[in-house]
Amino acid sequence: MADNGNDHINHPAHYTHGGIEVIDAIEAWGLGFRLGNVVKYIARARHKGSQLDDLKKARWYLEREIAAVERAAESASAESAPESTFLARHLWANYPYPPTRSNGHR
Repeated sequence: MADNGNDHINHPAHYTHGGIEVIDAIEAWGLGFRLGNVVKYIARARHKGSQLDDLKKARWYLEREIAAVERAAESASAESAPESTFLARHLWANYPYPPTRSNGHR
């Protein structure tokens, strides 16, 4: 369905502005669903509908991506915590804190 050279299904003008189709950039950069939508909404913000709405949608997807990355980082640090906790318990059992002159530490 073309309208004045604008293919609304395969190559809509709001996704091809500037000669680069947004889906091609998203796929080339290997972006997932959330980051792909961030790029999509930013790219079309001034070319379709409400610019403010599209920027808010981009922010919504970006905030979800940030939350997912933070959860993954917390999960990774929690997995390594038992070893570091064991080490800390072992060190403090042998070297009481706070260091005092009576236990030989300064």
